[in-house]
Amino acid sequence: MHCVFIELLVKLREYFIKINKKKLKKNNSKSSNNKIDYFASLKYPDFFKMWLASLFAGSSHWALIVIRGWVVYQISDSSMLVGLVTFAAMIPMVLVTPFIGYLADKFQRRRILQIMFLINFIHNLGLGILYFMDLISPWHLVALAFIQGSARAAQMPSGQALVPNIVPKKNLLNAVALNMSTVHATRLIGPLAIVPFLSFFGNNESTINGTDIAFFICTGFYALSFIFALLIKNKSTGKISSESFFVGLSEGIKYVHSNKPLLTIIGITTLHCMFTMSFESVLPYFSVNKLGTEGVAVSFLMMCVGVGSLFASLFLAGNANEKLKGRVFYFFAVLSGIAPVFLALSSNLFISLTATIFMGMGQAGFMIISHTIIQIMSPDYIRGRIAGVYAMYIGGSMALFNFLNGLTADYFDPGYSIATQGLIFTIIIISTRKQKILSSIYSGNSKNLSK
Repeated sequence: MHCVFIELLVKLREYFIKINKKKLKKNNSKSSNNKIDYFASLKYPDFFKMWLASLFAGSSHWALIVIRGWVVYQISDSSMLVGLVTFAAMIPMVLVTPFIGYLADKFQRRRILQIMFLINFIHNLGLGILYFMDLISPWHLVALAFIQGSARAAQMPSGQALVPNIVPKKNLLNAVALNMSTVHATRLIGPLAIVPFLSFFGNNESTINGTDIAFFICTGFYALSFIFALLIKNKSTGKISSESFFVGLSEGIKYVHSNKPLLTIIGITTLHCMFTMSFESVLPYFSVNKLGTEGVAVSFLMMCVGVGSLFASLFLAGNANEKLKGRVFYFFAVLSGIAPVFLALSSNLFISLTATIFMGMGQAGFMIISHTIIQIMSPDYIRGRIAGVYAMYIGGSMALFNFLNGLTADYFDPGYSIATQGLIFTIIIISTRKQKILSSIYSGNSKNLSK
């Protein structure tokens, strides 16, 4: 079955290559400088394999967040415990990514990816077996979430550092947009794969079967991720001036903090993740207490975030215009802050789903562009460590605020927290729009910052 599936994906890649060749013949050189094909980077074999591996891994990740959060909420009836599980899954981005960023510059980046996909496959298989045997408890989920989060966090800087090694610089925005779509747009694919089984949640006779199937779907996704990661051939590494981990890590931190443009974009992205992307822990609360639905609504809300993310990813993948990138970056930033307010204050399912579509659009668009700018600014020899520092900051902020939002949801409506945080970020973006570095980015001159 896997062989047939892989053969179909190979044919899909060949189809993308044919489309690119036809469009290259039609477009003259002038127009090709301003616009690139939506799937241009998929014609590079290693990127295509890594994209597929990341696609299945991302789908498993978001599906697992939905299942795990809803199972904890059902077992404990506590948003605080949901927040704690989410915190356990995200805090490894603070603890693990600096170390992995160092390894991504010292060893082959593809090997690190392969090992992390294998660890998450084993984790998901173990989690599925524990649940099948009815041995699971909230504290098991906290511990296992930490393991899964550690492997997931380790995957990110390695994959981010590998992208510029397997596609040419002219295709970097396209490649980053497609690669980031495996992070954001898979919020649609993952929950969509398990939503038929979430209707079984809450029924004592059916819960085991439905949840078991959902957990094992996540396991199958990671098995495919591992298979495609094994097919990557690029052997790129960075350059470490010292064998000491702490010396190597300090080089990355010093580089980030001595480069004001890089520090500024990482700083504003950290605030974005803190105030607009820390809502997963309260989705079960919204589903039950505000929308009057069960686990299916949690999946639908996450899927709509994925719909918006997919739209933003495809839009940016098809555009290479620097000026346009700057203008939409500001638009996505403001949208990221405003959209959560509508979700927070809504008790209507249609309005909530619409709000999450715009949330996904703003969040993915902002993150794709900021990540592209960081990649352009990062020298290859230290890119893994910069990615590690970047992931540490954004992951730590999301872990902390997911936990705080889940904790406070047991005492008052978390909608007030989500709305307030969104408005705070909107005010920050508007009030700093004339700051020299940010103004340069918004005007489409971010490339000049890396010179």
